[in-house]
Amino acid sequence: MGYSRAVVRGGWCFVSGVTGYDYAAMSIPDGIAEQAYNCFQTIAAVLMEAGFAMQDIVRVQYTVVDVALVQDLVPVLGAALGQIRPAATMVIAGLIRPEMKVEIEVTAFKG
Repeated sequence: MGYSRAVVRGGWCFVSGVTGYDYAAMSIPDGIAEQAYNCFQTIAAVLMEAGFAMQDIVRVQYTVVDVALVQDLVPVLGAALGQIRPAATMVIAGLIRPEMKVEIEVTAFKG
């Protein structure tokens, strides 16, 4: 399978789905809020490396493994993207590892 964490084309940056791992510790917290926080830390670092910022995010897709977890997730989403207000989709679906509770994919644009 081909994979890139992010691809930049012109003014666009497409960031692949990010899960809640803390890559410094190579661990994943149990809670969805903590996992989402880690997702946004990774996303912010990837965007910065690509020459973008969180404020450039125009589209986001959240994949959540259980609708019952959404209420714990929403405050983290609001803190990260509430002022940015990207177009958003949330899907309830399984992820590839049982410890993963959320995956976040973003598209950024700077014109």
